[in-house]
Amino acid sequence: MSGRLARTLCTAALAAALVAASPAPAEPAGSDPVPAPGPAPQGVAGLLKQLQTLYQQAEEAGELYNGTEEELKKRTAEARRLSTEVARARTALESGRREAGRLARDQYQGSNDFSAYLRLLLADDPSRALEQSHVIERAQAGRAAVIERLTGAEKHAETLAARSRAVRERQRVLTERRKEQRDAVRSRLKGIEAMLASLSDEQLAALSALERKNVGEAQDALAASGALSSARAPSEEGEEAVAYAVEQIGKPYVWGAEGPESYDCSGLTSQAWSAAGRDIPRTSQEQWRRLPRVPMDSLRPGDLVVYFPKATHVALYIGDGLVVQAPRPGATVKISPLASNPLLGAVRPDPESEPLSTYTLPDLPEDAASGADDGYDAPEV
Repeated sequence: MSGRLARTLCTAALAAALVAASPAPAEPAGSDPVPAPGPAPQGVAGLLKQLQTLYQQAEEAGELYNGTEEELKKRTAEARRLSTEVARARTALESGRREAGRLARDQYQGSNDFSAYLRLLLADDPSRALEQSHVIERAQAGRAAVIERLTGAEKHAETLAARSRAVRERQRVLTERRKEQRDAVRSRLKGIEAMLASLSDEQLAALSALERKNVGEAQDALAASGALSSARAPSEEGEEAVAYAVEQIGKPYVWGAEGPESYDCSGLTSQAWSAAGRDIPRTSQEQWRRLPRVPMDSLRPGDLVVYFPKATHVALYIGDGLVVQAPRPGATVKISPLASNPLLGAVRPDPESEPLSTYTLPDLPEDAASGADDGYDAPEV
């Protein structure tokens, strides 16, 4: 790919991401403002490091946004459920109040327990009086039950109303946070776009060549360590997840996207496993935190490979030292070497599932590996 074409693709994809993003990620509330990119350092290695740092910061902000968006969806569903429960509680409360009103009217009109007691005292027939005493006891019990139901309905309605208010407040906070995170991601992407626009075709070509060289060396070192010696077959679900991910090759990276037309990194992995019938966390951080870890030398296709110290990038392993990933803004879903980014570790969504007896790597499009693999360096702190 020529330097001019690389710059055109990156700029177009970034512009599409900026336009397509409705709610988008940004820095969490109270965080420092996003710094404008400084002057590009001298040398290709310095340029690559600065550009990769910007990309990683953008992806980290995007994953923060994804987490907020996921929590907001849950709180919205909870708010709808509570709204229904509150309506039911208010109906029950109104019914209880009507029944209590009937009891009050009965007492006012004399058809109450006191008149029953008077009839009992004035009765000539003792057996008749005994029967009436049972009637009085039942009336008293019924009245107590009405009062108890009314009291319980009032407490239940108050509790639900308080929970509903708390959920609505949480929705408000999350909505504000989502906007801040959206603004942060847009700022990061604009910084990347500005830096790309400042580079010459020769600089872009040199960056691409150095990036490929760094990824190749990292992959060779990983193979030499024995980490790629595993030839395990996937589970049936893992094979389905791999097949889904491979079918998405060529679709654009858009932060916050979960398909079917575009994906971000964790959007691709979560949807691949959803297609296989298993729901996993939405973000790369939650996938790393909540799914069982597996050693790198025990990888099997379908496992998720997580990158960077903060678990801000994830890809899906397909075997033979390769992953499917949605790399970064300006790129498309593609096949990459396992070592295309600094490794953090791997997790397995289906540790209890038995592997298949055989496995063949899916047929891949001819251009499945075209485009940059990223190979970011971790930013200095």
